[in-house]
Amino acid sequence: MSNDPPFRWTDAKWNPVRGCKAVSPGCDHCWAAAFAHRWRGVEGHAYEQGFALRLVPDKLLEPLSWTRSRTIEVAWMSDLFQERVKPEYVARVFTIMGLADWHHYRLLTKRAARMRELVTGKLARIAERTHIGLGVSVEDRKHGLPRIDELRRTPAGLRFVVFEPLLEDLGRLDLRGIDWVLVGGESGPHARPIEEDWVLSIRDQCAAAKVRFCFKGWGGLRRAENGRELGRRTYETLPVAPKVTVPPAAERRRRLQEVTHKR
Repeated sequence: MSNDPPFRWTDAKWNPVRGCKAVSPGCDHCWAAAFAHRWRGVEGHAYEQGFALRLVPDKLLEPLSWTRSRTIEVAWMSDLFQERVKPEYVARVFTIMGLADWHHYRLLTKRAARMRELVTGKLARIAERTHIGLGVSVEDRKHGLPRIDELRRTPAGLRFVVFEPLLEDLGRLDLRGIDWVLVGGESGPHARPIEEDWVLSIRDQCAAAKVRFCFKGWGGLRRAENGRELGRRTYETLPVAPKVTVPPAAERRRRLQEVTHKR
């Protein structure tokens, strides 16, 4: 396998929340938790409190200050839809995404049912806009596949599924309503194995359903060395991003004032 560089599906991170709690086998070897715990107790560090859930309201307005259009991973190393994140705070995050609409946003969760519950109401008018993508991670049949059904029922401009870490053969998939699929193996010293047949099955089902497919890589202890080739080629298909226009400075200031006056 080739030594391919890591695949980048976003080019910016936005962290209005930090920290998370394990909910399923896909979390067992969470690299984010391991990283955060290394910094527990280090005064002034973003993860001074380890991987405990922490709201970061000072970060809420960040996308409004970025003048270049970016594809943003929201709540990187966390999950916005954790039960302890109040609906009002989730709504504030969505309000910012609606105002800073010259960016593209990607939100990934394992709490698919709560995402559907919160987004289906008043937030639907924002979530359905084409610059916002909502996704679920799927690791196995028992815990992961039901999340796809929840996602299908959730308003979203883009719906995507991340099969990572892929821990078993998932069999037949229902990909109706799904726009984009990413697959990857687990990385790190305790990485559980991934089988090529599992990945090929998902690839072929995506092709049959006309769903865009991306293979992030085989993972393992030496992730870079194991590469990202599947069947002697790489799959890096991204969703078609709608064209966005960065508004002039005066309009950006107006939108910033709009949200700050509501705080």
